[in-house]
Amino acid sequence: MVTAEDASEDILFEHRGALGLVTLNRPKALNALTHAMALALEAKLDAWAKDDAVQVVAIQGAGDRAFCAGGDIRALYEAGRPGGERGRANFQFYADEYRLNAKIKRFPKPYVALMDGIVMGGGVGVSIHGSHRIATERTVFAMPETGIGLFPDVGATWFLPRLPGQTGLWLGLTGARLKGEAAVRAGIADFQIPSHRLAWLIDWLAEGRWETAPAGRTLDLGLSDDCPQRFTQRLGLDEQPAIDRVFAAQGVAGIIDRLEGLGTEWAKGQLATLAAKSPTCTEIAFRQIRAGAALSFEECMRLEYRLARFCMTHPDFYEGVRATIIDKDGAPAWSPATLAEVDHAALDAAFAPQEDELAL
Repeated sequence: MVTAEDASEDILFEHRGALGLVTLNRPKALNALTHAMALALEAKLDAWAKDDAVQVVAIQGAGDRAFCAGGDIRALYEAGRPGGERGRANFQFYADEYRLNAKIKRFPKPYVALMDGIVMGGGVGVSIHGSHRIATERTVFAMPETGIGLFPDVGATWFLPRLPGQTGLWLGLTGARLKGEAAVRAGIADFQIPSHRLAWLIDWLAEGRWETAPAGRTLDLGLSDDCPQRFTQRLGLDEQPAIDRVFAAQGVAGIIDRLEGLGTEWAKGQLATLAAKSPTCTEIAFRQIRAGAALSFEECMRLEYRLARFCMTHPDFYEGVRATIIDKDGAPAWSPATLAEVDHAALDAAFAPQEDELAL
């Protein structure tokens, strides 16, 4: 049984003045989030929520390459391989991770995520739901799950459909990356500051020199003069009109038809990208993101838990991880191999409410 104590030195906690500081401390693994780290973070947030001496929480990644590049996918692969009933061993990880995501979203004090470097998968889950999300020029955001036989989770069902236009669906299906200011303009982060100013920001938070104490989750970081204005109508990408037109189609097949009709180099690139993804998970991602627009946050997390359990007992996850992380041959043999062969009845069952829903 995994416990918070198993996190050891993989996640560090400091109480520094008014600040509770979390450091994801696996730089060689791009600070990938393990099950034990998730449990340890949840326990510490519970304690800090009740500690009046901690007025604000901040979370960062060790090193200068990544905030957190995702969950510990290799561990999930080893625990569940070769799939089927063995995949049930990973159910608890997802339940605990999703509860942590919900706890961050509901945390009663300011939660400042320092999203410096790679921010993907599980790293998105411990940052984007915070009250204050800070990008730098090194931020690289992506949800690349469909390429490893998964779906964009950790609350993506909630936040992706709430991004400008069809940006969220494009990101979720293709795994496209947003860097620096583009992440701010999309609404992924609130501000961008130079990476060399992160240490200053941590010290400022610890010193508690703001004029008034934080009111609930609200804290004026005083960054407006240094940062690009948040821009939530357009990303400023040349492709934005095409993204909004193409990804408004009704269904993955419709998106492909529109890309083929467009015929531009950008469209050809999107087609090649989609062709490399798991057909089953591409269909899941389309359906969940469209559905999430009308669901509450809690409903989105419960839906993701149903879908995670489906994926843990489906061969595409293990094949995707094998091809990407284990053998690194980049040639997954998806089952089924085409969109036309996807079992939509099985997906209907995966989306349907279950007897043992996620408790939040």
